[in-house]
Amino acid sequence: MKKIITCLMLAGAMGAQAQIARFSGKSALEEIAADKFLAAGNMTDYDRLPRPAALTPAPKGYEVYYLSHYGRHGARYLLEENDYAMPVKTLRQAKFAGKLTPLGDKVLAKLDSMQKTTKDRLGDLTAAGQRQHHGIGKRMAQNFPELFKTPNLPIHSVATTSIRAILSMMAECEELQAANPSARIYNDASKADMNYMNHQQQRGPGAGMPNMKIMSAMQKQSAMSDSLKHPERLMQQLFNDQHWVYLNVTTGQLMSKIADIALNMQSHDGDAELLELFTPQELHDLWISNNLYWYLMYSNAPQTDGKQPWNQKYLLQNIIETADTVTKPQVSLRFGHDTVVLPLLCMMDIDGSAVQVDDLNELENSFRSYHLIPTGCNVQLVFYRPKKNKDGEKLVKVLFNERESHLPIATDTWPYYKWKDVREYYLNKLAEHK
Repeated sequence: MKKIITCLMLAGAMGAQAQIARFSGKSALEEIAADKFLAAGNMTDYDRLPRPAALTPAPKGYEVYYLSHYGRHGARYLLEENDYAMPVKTLRQAKFAGKLTPLGDKVLAKLDSMQKTTKDRLGDLTAAGQRQHHGIGKRMAQNFPELFKTPNLPIHSVATTSIRAILSMMAECEELQAANPSARIYNDASKADMNYMNHQQQRGPGAGMPNMKIMSAMQKQSAMSDSLKHPERLMQQLFNDQHWVYLNVTTGQLMSKIADIALNMQSHDGDAELLELFTPQELHDLWISNNLYWYLMYSNAPQTDGKQPWNQKYLLQNIIETADTVTKPQVSLRFGHDTVVLPLLCMMDIDGSAVQVDDLNELENSFRSYHLIPTGCNVQLVFYRPKKNKDGEKLVKVLFNERESHLPIATDTWPYYKWKDVREYYLNKLAEHK
């Protein structure tokens, strides 16, 4: 027993090290200074992250027979009309009052042009989002040709009812169909699947009082974010009368909204012109708010007793139960949202994602939203069985954003784990969170 416990502790430590190693030994500020678009956090373009290394070949005598997946939709427009309208309205008022600098005039023109492209497009998948999923689907087929070349391969693909998730599913499936014209692809998107695809906690009468720990955590996040926001330099660039700004402009909000649009230009394969308004330090400080939000609301944060990820426990349960039914080569694809991928990462503690950080000032040293949940982020469980004895010991490996990853489970054949060990471990975790 002591030996088993030691192995599990080592596996957990390896997972945490794997996650930290993904940061390339650089601070978040250094990474953002090298690529300002990373400050978008969960809106970072999946294709900006380094391409994965070559995958480890299957163990001798084994073949891949099943792939189970959950992925976030691709790059999108911002969600709310005010995300685009607020900065345009504010700068227009300043222009009417004669309070814009020449640079402020240029920024207004850029923002106004961008807003016009968003008409009836809020939250929609962009061309960049479709490109991401075409790439993921193409590489999936290339990585596991022995599975995806199977004649008449059944591919069951389900999306949430969000249009951007459905279009992401279609883009990925187009590549899989091209790789195997005989594949039998079944696509679905229904409220009937939302319990495990994007579980929403009960709200309203009878739902109980709001979690006080969550409210307290979010208050801390808001206070920390406000303390790190310094819009003074940007206001001096955009406006020629700082007294007028003091009386008429919500400076912190304006700074954040302009930064959101500038950072999301990557979702349109756009330029970095607006990003030049910001220093790396300013973008880093704005990103901290994004990072804190995702950690406190959807991760294994001790500030919320580590309970938040388990709101999506039905997804993990579905992954296990579906895998138990598979006897012939097939594929299960699921397309949804970052609010589900991150809890899944934390429930499974993939690459140390379930890290607990008491001092939120140190959070960025072990948890970075742009590495975890960029647009298009995904988890793939790839199953293997003996070629000769198909009922023999089954193995599984996990790809997180297409990289071979660690689980908090002992194995002497990483990245391959015994499925029975993985299954038992997570069923026990689910039993703890009924």
